[in-house]
Amino acid sequence: MVNAQNNFKATQIKFERVEKAYRDKWETLRKFILAEGFGDQFSMVINAYKSEGKLEVWLKANTDKNYKLFRTYDFCAHSGTLGPKVMEGDGQTPEGFYYINVFNPMSKFHLSMGINYPNTIDDVRTGKNRKPGSDIYIHGDCVTVGCIPLTDEKIKEVYILGVEASNAGQEKIPVNIYPFKMTNGNLKKYSKQFPDQASFWKSLQPGYLAFEKNKNQADVSEVKGKYVVK
Repeated sequence: MVNAQNNFKATQIKFERVEKAYRDKWETLRKFILAEGFGDQFSMVINAYKSEGKLEVWLKANTDKNYKLFRTYDFCAHSGTLGPKVMEGDGQTPEGFYYINVFNPMSKFHLSMGINYPNTIDDVRTGKNRKPGSDIYIHGDCVTVGCIPLTDEKIKEVYILGVEASNAGQEKIPVNIYPFKMTNGNLKKYSKQFPDQASFWKSLQPGYLAFEKNKNQADVSEVKGKYVVK
């Protein structure tokens, strides 16, 4: 598996923007990675919070059990409001539990990492008579219609961290997108403002709390249109 993944890195770094991202960022990033004990092989979790406009990158050495926060990046633009994406063209950023399924080194938005939206829960929410939309990315260029935009300099870091995690054998990099930090206080406050979302947000909170407690990705399943944390 690792050899196969290494071929992925070798392919990615042939692209000019990826090669430049490594040239600009990797030496410094790697020093911090090693200094913080993640070693040369690590896995990665991304937690994003729409209200706070923050994207967290958590890393874990492949020999360790728990993730540690490595970097926090600011969204550089916002789209839509709180609440999940419902249909194509609504301008909403999704909310839920996803994973990276695309690395695009030739993106219109500098570099981009796509998530597996829509999942089965998104399909149920959308219904049969509407399209859920697609092409949701973490990307550069500071513009967005439903995606998570970072500056070009920041996406360089996130992108090559993702390449490195994939290179070390991580098949799926989780991307957990929350409306806000899902404390009980925030859930109560925002549910009053957006009562139609309260039930859905309650289904997200166990995954958030499990990660906060265990510093590890929760085992989240999609069952009959709802997220279930085992």
